[in-house]
Amino acid sequence: MSKERKFGLGRGLSALLNDSDEVMPSRNNSTPSSITDNPSAALGAISHIKINQIQVNPFQPRFEFNEEMLGELAQSIKTQGLIQPITVRQFGHNSYQLISGERRLRASKIAGLTEIAAYIRTADDQQMLEMALIENIQRENLNAIEVALSFQRMIDECSLKQEELGERVSKNRSTVTNYLRLLKLPPVIQASIRDSKITMGHARALISVEDLATQLFIHKQILDKDLSVRKVEELVRLAKPTENNPTQNKKNDAISFQYQKIEDDLSSKFATRIKMKVQSNGKGSIEIPFLSNDDLTRILEMLDW
Repeated sequence: MSKERKFGLGRGLSALLNDSDEVMPSRNNSTPSSITDNPSAALGAISHIKINQIQVNPFQPRFEFNEEMLGELAQSIKTQGLIQPITVRQFGHNSYQLISGERRLRASKIAGLTEIAAYIRTADDQQMLEMALIENIQRENLNAIEVALSFQRMIDECSLKQEELGERVSKNRSTVTNYLRLLKLPPVIQASIRDSKITMGHARALISVEDLATQLFIHKQILDKDLSVRKVEELVRLAKPTENNPTQNKKNDAISFQYQKIEDDLSSKFATRIKMKVQSNGKGSIEIPFLSNDDLTRILEMLDW
């Protein structure tokens, strides 16, 4: 007898859920029974549970659900039925707590369903959290900040090391590290990543900028000028201190704020990081870097050259 394939959410979550062919119904099995018929026999199998008996997962790391997409899923459920069961744990007599599948549960409510197909598992609070986080991480439409926050929660609340986390979510350690580094960026830059105003490539370039003011300046240029990742990387390179002048961003304390303001104003005007060099006698120079011949032409036009 052929067995039905497992409804997995990824290797990490499947391992946690302990799915096996033995607990999966075959295609020739009868329709899953209601959980109220025999609660103890339903553990590990697919059963129908009354939706009003299911509590939401208190460890759910995602709080925002796209209403339009929920509506589309609800319509699909009305037409095709629920393709993938949700997963719950028994929380008391005729009471259950959601482990994974909150979108499916919400959409089923919108579709008017009173019962829903579900796997019933045993899980403690830490396993609940880990399962919810792993499912969240494996969502295709998750932004990089949401992934990073989920990684950090798994490290903090599930007591995992980065290597262990990588094994759980099928990512190598360097990928995990790159996501976690995003959380060191200022909140305004994190918000831009979250809202898809800048990409992961932009963010990785900004992370390497140690000076906060420069970091924020380049971030503003990305938004204002719609800079490519390549141009941002070049800006970052130009902004970094050189070996010959490692203290190029350090000025006399008495005048540093005044000249920094001029630099920032000029940088904003020309959309490139202007560098000023000022000597003790008041003499100095202004350097205007450019990224390409086209960029040079743009600057020269602004100077009426």
